[in-house]
Amino acid sequence: MAEKVKKGDFVEIDYTGVLKDLGMVFDTTSQDIAKKEDVFDPKMAYAPISICVGQGQILQGLDSHLEGLEIGKEKEILLPPEDAFGKKDAKLMKLVPTMAFKKQGFAPVAGLQVNIDGSVGIIRTVSGGRTIVDFNHPFAGKEVIYKVTVKRILTDDKDKVMALVELALNQKRDSIKIDMTDGNATITVKRMFPKELFDLLEKRITSLLPQVKKAEFKVEEKKPEEKKAEVKKV
Repeated sequence: MAEKVKKGDFVEIDYTGVLKDLGMVFDTTSQDIAKKEDVFDPKMAYAPISICVGQGQILQGLDSHLEGLEIGKEKEILLPPEDAFGKKDAKLMKLVPTMAFKKQGFAPVAGLQVNIDGSVGIIRTVSGGRTIVDFNHPFAGKEVIYKVTVKRILTDDKDKVMALVELALNQKRDSIKIDMTDGNATITVKRMFPKELFDLLEKRITSLLPQVKKAEFKVEEKKPEEKKAEVKKV
């Protein structure tokens, strides 16, 4: 019988997300698919991602459908709006005086993305001195399809720790070093994060991985030549 995914398993997955009504790929871990669908971004890292099932490291609706999937077998999952990016919320459609944009030096036009008080929205209509800005997620109200393949279940503790750290800190894997010694994890990163984040991540690691007794975070010291280059740049 084929091995199936259980809640709490650490798994490596490949996926591609498609807007059902448009048939448009909006997210993928495959570089080949990104290029084929003309959504390739050279700044993106295209590779399978590692997660702990049930921990909300990916879209909640997708996460909940991973349980029971067979290893190595592609599964197509249809998510309704409430399980994907949410339903359209009329309260997130805001009326903004058109003059407010003109005072900032530009004329608002439909389809333009704007940032207002730290919230990103899309201008929907401009008429009679009034502008309607939509702060809903761009895919709110849409059904999405995910094509998912669970490539393998992770068994090595170092890989499991990496799965928790990589996504939590939103850092590339090659910028994180993990050493495991006698059940203790030493995690070295290239830049400082708030101590509260490190503390929360340590609790998460030790609770999900009881065999890891302690998780210590360190920031990699810069080499002398790197420090000199920074001074010179300043």
